[in-house]
Amino acid sequence: MRGFFRNNGGLLLVAAALLAGVLALGSQILGFDPLTSAMEVLATPFRAASAAVTDWTQERYERAFRFDEQAAQIEALQRRVAELERDANAGQDAQRENERLRDLLGLREERPELQYRDAAVVRRSSSNWASNLTIDRGTSGGVEAGDCVIDQYGHLIGVVTEADPNSSLVTTILDPTLELGGRVARADEDAILEGDFTLMLEGLLRLSFLSEEAQLVTGDQVTTSGLGGLYPAGLAVGTVRTLYVEEDGVSRYAQVEPAADIAGARYVYVIVDYGE
Repeated sequence: MRGFFRNNGGLLLVAAALLAGVLALGSQILGFDPLTSAMEVLATPFRAASAAVTDWTQERYERAFRFDEQAAQIEALQRRVAELERDANAGQDAQRENERLRDLLGLREERPELQYRDAAVVRRSSSNWASNLTIDRGTSGGVEAGDCVIDQYGHLIGVVTEADPNSSLVTTILDPTLELGGRVARADEDAILEGDFTLMLEGLLRLSFLSEEAQLVTGDQVTTSGLGGLYPAGLAVGTVRTLYVEEDGVSRYAQVEPAADIAGARYVYVIVDYGE
């Protein structure tokens, strides 16, 4: 290799000089700088890559900014929806309360001798052997054991059997331990309303000790009789569903469907005085 440069060094210098001359002449004639152009060619890929990285970064930044902005908008909308739902629920509760009070006003006009205390159902029995409710009104609110409990329409739900200062246990008319006098006005028939273990599961009760001449039909209205003076007379209990003959072939009883929605009752009224 050293011999090559030593033997051809002159030729290489001449070739280099000619190349430099050609480049200088081309630059003057054609108006471009070969060295600069070569640098431009070499730099182009790096510039493209830099531009791509810049565009990618800018896109990700804008996307993240838009995501945060959209998330904030969604959160604001969710808060607004929650507010509207609360307002709607409050409006519905107010409407239902107005309806209850309107119904109670009608009941008070119909039965002015009765005195009421409003209450809310806070617990229900879950036993197959009993049917009772717990309400948030007790002796401090004028409620006592033996008071009848009705819904807003005057339909009998049950009787208070235990009363604490701030709550009371209500045994419903479906419970097998509860008995009270019943009457079918159309047939002029008095009997005993009582719960039954089997019928309780069907949401029904019995009207027992009917006379042999009892001529009841489906749909007959059953009310409290008031006999004995323990409970007020004329409280709506339900309607006759079916009439049966006992196994002795003589005694009769009827299944009664309650007028009150005992399973779904949320607000009730306790009759604390019935003017007797």
